[in-house]
Amino acid sequence: MVKPFTRIVLKLSGELLGGADGAGVDPEAACRVAERVREALSLGVETGLVVGGGNLFRGEGFSRRGMDRCAADSIGMLATIMNALALRDALESLGMGAEVQSALPIPGVAEGFEARRARRYLAEGRVVLFAGGTGQPFFTTDTTAALRACQIGADVVIKGTKVDGVYSADPTRDPTATRYRRISYAEALSRQLRVMDATAFSLCRENSLPILVFRFGAEGELERILRGDFDSATLVDAEGAETAEAKSK
Repeated sequence: MVKPFTRIVLKLSGELLGGADGAGVDPEAACRVAERVREALSLGVETGLVVGGGNLFRGEGFSRRGMDRCAADSIGMLATIMNALALRDALESLGMGAEVQSALPIPGVAEGFEARRARRYLAEGRVVLFAGGTGQPFFTTDTTAALRACQIGADVVIKGTKVDGVYSADPTRDPTATRYRRISYAEALSRQLRVMDATAFSLCRENSLPILVFRFGAEGELERILRGDFDSATLVDAEGAETAEAKSK
């Protein structure tokens, strides 16, 4: 089977790096994430990675409680840098090369983002962790993933979540929810499906950048997707298909 993607941006939740409650940074959890990322490198797929910071700090929640939004988002961006550093260490401990590029460069800790250098790292087989968000408040790490994917010429944004794709409703709350195997940008908008935040989704749509949503964590799942098997995922692209399959029992 011909691999459909040669360069990807993988978007992950910071909670994956946390302990049992998804908080803080657990080195063992970070290594489990790194093991899954290794599946992409083993296939020769150039891999960029964006990890959120919710396990350490959620700026939106603090701003709702009275903190200045710009200050809260700045702290959240710093949290993504800490997560990227932890994940870089985990990747390197498993023998993979990894670099952190941050929208908020910190000399001696994380270099600044530069698309040409990032593409060179990727071509050399290193994982590039894009940290620091966009460098501006009011944007999420979903938007960071979409933006960096456009800037480095990625083939797809792959979003790892707790469920195996995009559903008609929250499957943890609605047992009748159905999973879409493939859906168009337009249909996802009309059905008000929360694939990514609105800014990220618009970036992908305007640049014809496909989005794949899958359950992150299962051994071999990312590898199957990168080999072209999307049966346990949802593909969102320009063509799509207005069909949904019943949620697996």
